[in-house]
Amino acid sequence: MPASPQKQFTMLPCHLAGVEAVQAQSRHRFGRHMHEEFGIGVVVQGAQKSLSGVGMVEAMAGDTITVNPGEIHDGTPIGENGRCWQMLYVEPTLIASLIGDITEGKTVQAEFSLPVIREKRISQAVQALFTAMTSPQGAHASAEEQMLMLFARVMQPATLLSHNVQSVQGVQGVTSAIQHARSRIDDDPTAILSLQDLAQQSGLSRFQLLRAFAKATGMTPHAYILQRRLHHARRLIAAGMPLVQVAMDSGFADQSHLTRLFVRNFGVSPGVYGSRS
Repeated sequence: MPASPQKQFTMLPCHLAGVEAVQAQSRHRFGRHMHEEFGIGVVVQGAQKSLSGVGMVEAMAGDTITVNPGEIHDGTPIGENGRCWQMLYVEPTLIASLIGDITEGKTVQAEFSLPVIREKRISQAVQALFTAMTSPQGAHASAEEQMLMLFARVMQPATLLSHNVQSVQGVQGVTSAIQHARSRIDDDPTAILSLQDLAQQSGLSRFQLLRAFAKATGMTPHAYILQRRLHHARRLIAAGMPLVQVAMDSGFADQSHLTRLFVRNFGVSPGVYGSRS
């Protein structure tokens, strides 16, 4: 069996400004260095040991790894086959914006306290965010939502997160604000609406809107938008419109994007649905 490549790094384009994505497979031993950005990722295969802000740590396949700006660290593979990982590097200004939103303006300061996190749900969330950031058919709104939820979990004490949830639930007018956001989507599901747009129009922070909307509807705003677009597309297909035009008029990136989500939601392809009669 051939050995793993000595170095193989791929920089992937991201859907959000201020974020860089790196996918790597390497046996390289990194010397001590630091980054200007926050870093979070997952070891996909293999394992490594590294210096961190809390001393030497080891990360195995499935572990989440983090690094703070200016934190001195290195990296050495454990075993001869190297390791494979996916990392997202986030500009501090973007993190400050997210933390300010999450804490409702109480602070914009935060850092990762654990260089290695061994929790499956966290690593799954990180990988989902990586996919949302880098997939050709990913979406800005989805990535933004996932970032808020993830960093609220990994960069904030549990007591603060609990306080925020209670604050969201206790804000006067939240119900009417969510109704307003929902109506805004229902009125024109093909409109380009960011989480920030909906939050401003509803008089809530992005984090408040995200949590309250999900509690009220069982979906995040982005997931709800996709649902409304799919139902809009279904009506257009039933009316006999060509699929390429349906995708365009329903707000999807292209026909393949429509098809993938349509099958996931309805169990049949748009073509099959359109020919059913």
